[in-house]
This record gives sequence, C-alpha cells and structure tokens, in this order.
Amino acid sequence: MIWRSASRKISEMSKAEEVSGKLKMQNVDDKLMHSVIEADKDTIDKGKLVESALDMGINSFTPDIMFEQLVDSYKLAEKIFGQSILRELFGEEPDYIEKNINIPEFQKVLKSNLKKNLKELSDEGIIDKKFNITEKGIELASLVMYTEELDNIIPKGFAGQKTHKRQSHYGGKESIKEFRKGDRYKDIAIHRSIRTAIRRGHNDLMPGDLRTFERQSKGQVNIIYAIDASGSMKGEKIGSCKKAGIALAYKAISNKDKVGLIIFGEDIKSEVMPTMDFTRLLKEIVQIRASKKTDLVKTLKKAIEMFPNDDATRHLILLTDAMPTAGHEPEKETLEAAGIAANADITISIVGINLNSKGEELAKKIVEIGKGRLYSIRNLENMDKLVLEDYYSVA
Repeated sequence: MIWRSASRKISEMSKAEEVSGKLKMQNVDDKLMHSVIEADKDTIDKGKLVESALDMGINSFTPDIMFEQLVDSYKLAEKIFGQSILRELFGEEPDYIEKNINIPEFQKVLKSNLKKNLKELSDEGIIDKKFNITEKGIELASLVMYTEELDNIIPKGFAGQKTHKRQSHYGGKESIKEFRKGDRYKDIAIHRSIRTAIRRGHNDLMPGDLRTFERQSKGQVNIIYAIDASGSMKGEKIGSCKKAGIALAYKAISNKDKVGLIIFGEDIKSEVMPTMDFTRLLKEIVQIRASKKTDLVKTLKKAIEMFPNDDATRHLILLTDAMPTAGHEPEKETLEAAGIAANADITISIVGINLNSKGEELAKKIVEIGKGRLYSIRNLENMDKLVLEDYYSVA
C-alpha cells in the first residue's frame, strides 16, 4: 500500500518538476502540456505526426498531391511520407490502405479522413491554413519526444567518471540524507524512504520520511552533439539521433555541463553554441530535416570555433551513416581537420550507423586521432544508451 502510494506521488512530483523546470514553451499552453503529461493519446498522436513529418523532411502537408500520390502508387507514397503519416492523416492502417486503395468508395473515405484530420490540426494551430507546420506544432512534437525519451534514459553508473569531493545536486549518488527544501524529487531514495515510513508505523509516506541521495560534483564538460542530416539519414535514422540528442542534453544539463549542437550535411545547417538552455536545444533537435551530402571537414572546423576557451573538457560526438562525400579529397581533408581538433584538446567520438567497411576504417582513424570511441550501430534502439555511455566516459 505504502509502495504504490509513494511511487505514484513521487512519479507525479518528478514529472511536474521536469516539465516546469526544463521546458519553457511559448506556444504550447498548460492544457496541451498536461494532455501530454497525462498521456492523452489523441494529443500524443498529433505530436508524433509532426515528429514523423520532420524526420521525413516534410514541413508542409499538401492534401491534393498527397492523395494523388497515394492513389497512383501506394509504395511510392509510403516511401515519401512513411507509414506513421499515412496512418494518422488518412485514418487507416497502412496495410489496409494498400489492399483497398483501388476501390473508389474507399478512396472517398480516405479523402474525407484526410480533409477532416487536416482541419482538426489547423483548428488546433498545429498547422496553418496553408498546411505548414507551425511553431506550436514543433513545440508539441518537442514535448512529446521529450516526455517519451525520459523513460528510456539509463541511470548513471559507468566507469571513468571524474568527481570532486565537493557536495552537489548534479554529481553521482554518494550517501543518503534527510530530504530538505530545494532537494530534487528525482533524487529521492524511494526504498530508503519507504523503509523509514514503515519503521515509524506510517500508513502513508510523510514528508519527514523522505530521504534523498547526496551527490558529488565533477569537472565541467562542454560537449557538442553533431548530427549528419544528409539525405540517407531521413526517417528512422534521424529520428533515433534526435531522441539520443534529447537524452544527452537532458542528462548533461542536469549535471551542469553545457551542450552545443551542429546539424550538418553538405553545409552547416544549424548550430547552437554550448549552452544550458535545454528548451532551445530540444526545439532545434526536433526540427532537424535530412537532405544532400555529408561534409565532416566543415563540421570539425565549426566545432573547433564553437568550443569555449576555458578549462572544461571538450568533447565532440559525431553521428553519421556515411563518411565524407563532399570536397576534393574528403578523406584526407577530414583526417587533417581531426588532427587540428585534437591539437585544440578536443576529443572526438563517432556513432556510425550501418557504416560500410571503408567508412568504418576511416571512422577508426578519426577516433584514434581524436582519442575518442567508435560505436558501430546496427540496432537504432540502442543509440541513446550509447550516446549517454560516451558522455559518461568523458564526464
């Protein structure tokens, strides 16, 4: 009885603290935010729809063209839009659409569903009258992705973490103390608190029963998260990179470390200087769209410019599914840029997604120069865990 009650109360307090303390949305109102927190399926599905559209490089829905493409070739429409978008906008399961798309009566149902669903999105301000995704839509997608990724973030505990003896809210768990005003709910030692309540004969967990972990601080880390947004990353790959980026930003900023962001393809598409502004990072990550080639040289040079000139650890994480394809001698130029970064005391790790043998060989050379790690990804579900593992290796 005490366990269920305490777990529910602590979970609710923690969720509320995370949302209010981390996110400062300008366009998402409290009602919509609470709908996401309370796991309202309709609201979450709309956020996922926007998330899927951005992952596929789509920032505007064109109903007439979408319907024509679906009728002309289901396979092509699925490749362009992805199953999630087809399901949410046309209101039917993709396999059912594929089987019945040539039936005129069914086509009318799909067209009606599309019109109705787009109107609903427009009425709620998620898209505008011209079917473009709005800032509110992007913020909703950010909120949905954020709350879902929190459940996947693994606890700290990797070897190699540097610590000081100074007490801090943001370091590793050390000893247990009584809960005091200002302590974070996420640091509550649940089992110890419940044992205290039982010893005192309490039927419910009282404030005086709460115990929290004391933490030790560590040397500061400035980390730059660089995502390859070339065309081959479209869809599930870039979606997994975004979720891993959210996990990294959340954990690092919670530890008082700064996180920067580079979105690269043939050129640098977007950059955020190392910061502790989680909301800004979240919105920039969610908005990433894939297109064109990969240029690691520009990314490495940009990272060198972005790192603050201080005593903090400097670490760059590159996520890509291919080695450089832009430049006159892309491999040679990339290794030279990695050497310049290493001379600036920047360590480099690479998360390689299904790299071919040639790409993996070059990646090994880069991380050897950059004194970092190479993670070869085959299972995209593990990406956030590997990115966090790499962060803990330098934190």
